[in-house]
Amino acid sequence: MQNSDRAGLLYALAGFCTLSVGDAIVKGMMGAWPAPAMAATRYIVGSALLAMLLARSEGVKALALPRDKLQWLRGIAISCSAIGMFFAVWVMPLSEATTIAFTQPVITALLAMVFLGERARKSTWIASGMAFVGVMIVLRPNFEATGLAALFPLMGASGMAVTIIANRKVHGRASVLAMQYYMSVTAMIFLTIVTLAGHLSGLEPFTLTWPHWSVVARCALIGCTATLAQWLIYMGTARAGAGTIAPMTYGQLLMAISLGAMFFGDVPDGLAMLGAAIIIGAGLYLWHDGRTRKQA
Repeated sequence: MQNSDRAGLLYALAGFCTLSVGDAIVKGMMGAWPAPAMAATRYIVGSALLAMLLARSEGVKALALPRDKLQWLRGIAISCSAIGMFFAVWVMPLSEATTIAFTQPVITALLAMVFLGERARKSTWIASGMAFVGVMIVLRPNFEATGLAALFPLMGASGMAVTIIANRKVHGRASVLAMQYYMSVTAMIFLTIVTLAGHLSGLEPFTLTWPHWSVVARCALIGCTATLAQWLIYMGTARAGAGTIAPMTYGQLLMAISLGAMFFGDVPDGLAMLGAAIIIGAGLYLWHDGRTRKQA
């Protein structure tokens, strides 16, 4: 393996593991503040960091809000993904919520057939069937405990899948840094509106209160870790290529299992591990099939 590929894999692995650190921090704040408010604060911090970097690199004019509707779709989709995962790690063990979120590659492949006109392949349907079986195995005990709330990780995965589809559509329309900023600032605006709407609704889970300083500090830390994770993943992609680093995503699951067991006492049982193995197998099968077709 070339040094560039090895470095790229390490960058990507570090980035994906860092994402689980943010999820663990979120889980530790269950009920401390409304989920949309936490997500909005995360993107306020991320947008501020990205704005400074973008202004330094491309000038202040680059900070103007995007007019492209797809850029706003990216922000809304990633917002829905963030809220879904916030609720997911609150109502489920961290490892199981992360496991179900790994249906994202399969959901992305299905959406690509519908919205990008990609040809339906046998491998996509096989992987979809495998992922469905894996999700049912993981969800079974969670449905008994939490009901429909167990579907929150699927909301997170679907939001991320829509984000990836939109990313493909807008690829090349701006620099990588500008694209990150556009997604973050549109997500910040959308989540701020959702936060205010939730507060005005009068529903207790969405009612804003003055938070303890530690809640704001942890939300800011999540913003920093998420921005760092995105940068590490980008560096990994630049050095080794998206196809090469794809399996490193599963480092996020290993980190989630470790953090869940260490800090929350969530040790997945045999059935949960079986479901995780099936979902991971579906993703790796889809990845391998795509690599094989490109090399053919």
